Amino acid sequence: MESHPSYPKLSILVQKYPLSAGSLFQTYNDLVLAQQWRDVQVTDLGETCKRASIQGKRPAHIAVDDVDTTLHVVPCSMSESISLGWISDVFKALSNPESLYLAIVTDDSSIVYYKLSPGIVKPFV
Repeated sequence: MESHPSYPKLSILVQKYPLSAGSLFQTYNDLVLAQQWRDVQVTDLGETCKRASIQGKRPAHIAVDDVDTTLHVVPCSMSESISLGWISDVFKALSNPESLYLAIVTDDSSIVYYKLSPGIVKPFV
């Protein structure tokens, strides 16, 4: 991980939160290199959440309504146990965005993104 070109941007948070380092590294590289997000930043969610989050925008060539909206992604591992209280803390740490994406990273480096919204939200049909 240390020899990868993206490591310097993540090193402080990887060292601060070693339990979530792998999921942060994999998710960051997926968003930047594979999905080509723009304006990507990594921020510390603090000791309550014990990890970092990733903010950025989808690539301009993607045909979606929110292409210029800053999206929030919180990486975690498939083996972690998370609670509704922890998710609530994440929303607070991000200043209560309309939604966020939970990036669940598996041992084989696959990533599944789940969109979470506070409260009960009827999905668009």
